Amino acid sequence: MAPSRRVLLLCGDYMEDYEAAVPLYALGVAVDCAAPGKRPGESCLTAVHEFLGFELYTELPGHRFPVTADFAAAAADPSRYDALIIPGGRFTEQLAADEDAVALVAAFAAARRPVVLTCHSQLLLAAAGGLAGGVRCTAFFGMRPVVELVGGTWVDPDPFSLCVSDGHVLSAIGWPAHAEIIAKLLAAMGARVDASGQRVLILCADYVDDYEANVPFRALAGVGCSVEAACPTKRKGETCVTAIYDAAPAPAVSEERRGHNFAVTAYWADASADGFDCVVVPGGRAPELLVTHESAVALVREFADKGKVVASIGQGHLLLAAAGLLRGRRCAAGVPMKVVSRLAGAAAVESGGEVADGKLVTAAGWTDLAPFVARVVDLLGITVSF
Repeated sequence: MAPSRRVLLLCGDYMEDYEAAVPLYALGVAVDCAAPGKRPGESCLTAVHEFLGFELYTELPGHRFPVTADFAAAAADPSRYDALIIPGGRFTEQLAADEDAVALVAAFAAARRPVVLTCHSQLLLAAAGGLAGGVRCTAFFGMRPVVELVGGTWVDPDPFSLCVSDGHVLSAIGWPAHAEIIAKLLAAMGARVDASGQRVLILCADYVDDYEANVPFRALAGVGCSVEAACPTKRKGETCVTAIYDAAPAPAVSEERRGHNFAVTAYWADASADGFDCVVVPGGRAPELLVTHESAVALVREFADKGKVVASIGQGHLLLAAAGLLRGRRCAAGVPMKVVSRLAGAAAVESGGEVADGKLVTAAGWTDLAPFVARVVDLLGITVSF
């Protein structure tokens, strides 16, 4: 998944957290994150949009999301980019009134380069005149009048995983559609994905790390894997609450906030190494619960014993340690898991990035998700070429 393509991610304060993070970490291409009024090195505060029992979604604070590119430079030469991604969220209301932002979107539409719109960001393409002429488009339900006012053709987002593709316009209700978005965007940029139905199991429990569970779940599905999530204490269809650990420079210990709900998609009784090619163990505080269930420890050990891919990120290493999988192996671990990894007999512990030792893949934390996902894809024998 070498970065032979470059994508522009248009950012701003209170953009939807997943809708920014998944494209950044999952696409396997170079992604420039630019925001009007912000310089590279600054950050945007994201928003978590989740239904918590009310008629409309609740907005919660998300991560501090890094700005990596200069907006003015990107707007001056949009031809450098193969696609434009605009997350949803309230920031799109301000950008739709920003002449430079609208002009940038219009330039992509005129060049018929892929434009990805989720949730509320369809407003920007509407302002740029890019939905006129009956362009088929979906969005969050409240956006239907906007789509129809500018001459677009409304498509109900049913199911929520639907990504509507009409020429260069790719639209979806939001982050539940990320698997289809990734697959269709890669295809629109000329990618060939060679996969053969590999199956991946994500282990989860309450307070699993928000990014570390969701990004692999969506990314691996986007390149053709069948991905399931299972929890020893929950049934199929129930949800785990996730936790956000913000990578702010201070305080030294990251603060914790509530994140999105993460759906359990498989019954625990159906989780076995024989039915999957890979197990992914995200971090957060969930591993503290998982290690108290011998069935979870045994399941991870079974994957290793049968020569399957075992991937752990962040504090997921606690489960690997309990299963005896770190002894004599190289691994990557951040501060929370360095001592645990050494006590578990790891031969070497690296501080960042991702490390592969045979079919064992480890990463220090969610900031290493891009190389972590890419290595898992490689070990599963999946190729993405342009």
